[in-house]
Amino acid sequence: MKKEILNKIVNSIFKKYGMSKEHSQISTNALINAELVGAYGHGLTRLKMYCDRISKKLINPKPKIRIKKISQSISHVDANNSIGFVAADIAIKKAILNAKKTGIGMVAVKNSGHYGLSGYYAEQAVKKKLITMIYTNAPPAVAPHGSLKSLFGTNPICFGCPTGTKIPFILDTSISMINRGKIRVAARNNHKIPEGVALDKFGKITTDAKKALKGVQLPIAGFRGSGLAWMVDILSGVLTGGNHAGRVKDPFDDFSGPQNIGHLFITFKTDLFVKNYNTRIKDNIKTIKRLPKIKGIKEIVYPGQNKYNRFKMNSKKEIKISDTVKKDLEILQN
Repeated sequence: MKKEILNKIVNSIFKKYGMSKEHSQISTNALINAELVGAYGHGLTRLKMYCDRISKKLINPKPKIRIKKISQSISHVDANNSIGFVAADIAIKKAILNAKKTGIGMVAVKNSGHYGLSGYYAEQAVKKKLITMIYTNAPPAVAPHGSLKSLFGTNPICFGCPTGTKIPFILDTSISMINRGKIRVAARNNHKIPEGVALDKFGKITTDAKKALKGVQLPIAGFRGSGLAWMVDILSGVLTGGNHAGRVKDPFDDFSGPQNIGHLFITFKTDLFVKNYNTRIKDNIKTIKRLPKIKGIKEIVYPGQNKYNRFKMNSKKEIKISDTVKKDLEILQN
């Protein structure tokens, strides 16, 4: 389907569910961007979930978002149960503005929802020649090291910086072996997941996506991954006023109340300590790319390169829509 047509359809659906023209477009842009970069688990497969939560009054389609000024550099956003895309868009723009004024910007968000890809917001800061770190927590999926029960989310860690070229350095990774969105897509389409990324509810390794959703996802690097998940839970949950310690509700399965997810956006100028950042970052990347490569590797790529290339390639083509997403679009339009 052509991007322009899909944009109109998704936009009209969000407006049908009570969102303003501006908020509908912000949310539509984020979902379509996920499709274009190949992050299908964060794309249109989630549209029906957002609309279902609006229908059940768990997402506020007309939020009264408040921004509290802590200092020239620091702001605190109460998203009023807004859809996460809108809360995050406001927060990253505020963090950028603060950093441009003072050199550093920090914005915490509470009472928000799932906002899609962290890297999408990091790109906004990097385009303004800022370095950024972004954290958000998620519903329980990963067991803390030593525990039988899942409590931490897949809690992504995101870092972005300018490279002196048109392709930014964007590291956007969950702390789990595989992100939950991919498992959900696999479950909806009856596909298997890789071995060694999840356990079923009995603690056995499974490749069945539906069993994995009822079980536990495995963190990267054992206890280190668990520790990183805990760190993100503190930064985006405890610190911001959002839910934490396993209290973030699953957006697909738990309709007992709003998610109250917390986000933390940190942005800062590249010239805070040195005046030749661009020269230094180019040297850094060039040095690493010139290292001898193992057999079968043509190029050492930095985080963000492959994503940029996928976006560029997919932007020239029609967006492929799965049968399940087609059904969702038909239901939501009627």
